[in-house]
Amino acid sequence: MLSYKYYDTPEGQDIYKKVFVTSKYATLAGLGLGTFDVLMFSHPKGLTGTVGRLAFYVGPTVGMAAAFTVTANVAQNMRGKNDKINYFLGGVVAGSVFGAWQRSITIGVPAAVLLGVAAVIKKTGIDEGWTFFPDSRMANQSAISARNDFTMAKDVVELKTWTTGH
Repeated sequence: MLSYKYYDTPEGQDIYKKVFVTSKYATLAGLGLGTFDVLMFSHPKGLTGTVGRLAFYVGPTVGMAAAFTVTANVAQNMRGKNDKINYFLGGVVAGSVFGAWQRSITIGVPAAVLLGVAAVIKKTGIDEGWTFFPDSRMANQSAISARNDFTMAKDVVELKTWTTGH
């Protein structure tokens, strides 16, 4: 289950595994946001306050990911079509969770529309084979890679021909 990828099985299948995968990434994102908040803004006192602030971010991000995944896959199963509408619905539900977290319909409605559109763009990219994030191994083949040595001369330690005079 740890090596399972979201698109290993068709849409509408293995929903629990897909929720686990999206929740993993949402947990990491929530921990990142929470850590940023703890270090830069809220500065809670003690372990309880810090864990509470982290949970304030991790809980809703995992909820948004799970809501998107369940909605998109259940819509696929109910509608019997694998199209962009399923992803849009998932994005709308995730945006609704965000609005509920912020306790603001003024934030929730635009977030629902924005996440719905972002989900449609993601689905279009998947269907058409777009590359959103290039393979990380490509960096090893660039001119600025750490594997290349562009120094003009060798280090002095390697050219040591002098003595200390003792």
